Amino acid sequence: MTCAIRGVIPVLQTPFLDDESIDWESLENEIDWALENKADGVCAAMVSEWLRLTHRERRQYMRVMVDGTAGRGCVIASVGAESTREATELARAAEDAGCHAVMAIPPITVRLPEREAESYYRRIAQATSLPLILQDASGYVGRPLSVELMARLLDAFGPDKILFKPEAEPIGPNLSALRDATAGQARILDGSGGVFLIDAYRRGTVGTIPAVDLLAAIVALWSALETGDDRRAYEVYFPLAALVTLQMQAGLEGFLAIEKYLLVKQGVLPSDRRRGPVGWSLDEETAREVDRLYACLEEVVADAGGHDRRGAE
Repeated sequence: MTCAIRGVIPVLQTPFLDDESIDWESLENEIDWALENKADGVCAAMVSEWLRLTHRERRQYMRVMVDGTAGRGCVIASVGAESTREATELARAAEDAGCHAVMAIPPITVRLPEREAESYYRRIAQATSLPLILQDASGYVGRPLSVELMARLLDAFGPDKILFKPEAEPIGPNLSALRDATAGQARILDGSGGVFLIDAYRRGTVGTIPAVDLLAAIVALWSALETGDDRRAYEVYFPLAALVTLQMQAGLEGFLAIEKYLLVKQGVLPSDRRRGPVGWSLDEETAREVDRLYACLEEVVADAGGHDRRGAE
């Protein structure tokens, strides 16, 4: 079954029990919560602590996502790995599970020559019939992919097969360079927690793959952009960007710690436990600032009715 890969498709956080095994029941509840809150699908990727899961767990995770969405949205599974063989096996597992697309970062333990990176992605693309999203996560892990490499892959496989989630810095200019190098054919998805979403949208993105913790704000922001309501977009964006900036200060570990903290705060997850070893934990002063900013964001997102009335005046 095909699924339009566009709109807001958040990356799930993985809930863990006291023994660090996956809390599958809470994961199912998280998927329901995301779809009930207007997500267009769900994704398992870096902030799902994906690289800390076993191969068996990743395969089961794919099936849980597919079963949990029950046709209510797209399912995307990350298949990036340190070897091409492993990546292609994960891609085939995703297709067997019923996922609608796969996403892959390049290997992060080796500096690949461009020809090797291109071969890696070509073999993943050829391994299944699913669309492949090239994720350049080099803003916080790994190394950047060149615009020329991405354009060649698009030329080779077409825009229905190859999509992009570019997070190499500077994100906006790189996104425009990819758009222009492909004559506007590249289907590009925003990332980085939504902190660049307005700028990225104006450069032609078709959707966003943020974290799930700030889903209500991202949905409100995306809706405002789609309807051309700049005033509403910036109202939501300013506290959102401030909050994501706090997450970014500790890289991937910052996203993990604060996202889980906020999901517990919202009653989505029962615990903010991560699978160790962990590189950074949320301190009390940062937590207090997160609380203040989240309260501001909640107020702004909830003020849709008041905004509509003001706009009608």
